[in-house]
Amino acid sequence: MSSRRSRSRQSGSATRISDDQIADLVSKLQRLIPELRTRRSDMVSASKVLQETCNYIRSLHREVDDLSDRLSELLASTDDNSAEAAIIRSLLM
Repeated sequence: MSSRRSRSRQSGSATRISDDQIADLVSKLQRLIPELRTRRSDMVSASKVLQETCNYIRSLHREVDDLSDRLSELLASTDDNSAEAAIIRSLLM
């Protein structure tokens, strides 16, 4: 076998994730998602964990957008020299 072919196989096997590693990652992910945190791990499929993870990430994006909009409105309504504006700026730094 050529050395090129053997190096290719070695690097491919080094990056391959085992079923146990995938199960461990899914379990860790499940513990991070509020909707799934209270459920027993053997009762939730990996596809359900991934689906709920996507939903949770979407909800976090919406929350960030909403908070960003509220912050923009707050900054627009405050005097640039006010104490409130200074506090907001210091929190953002």
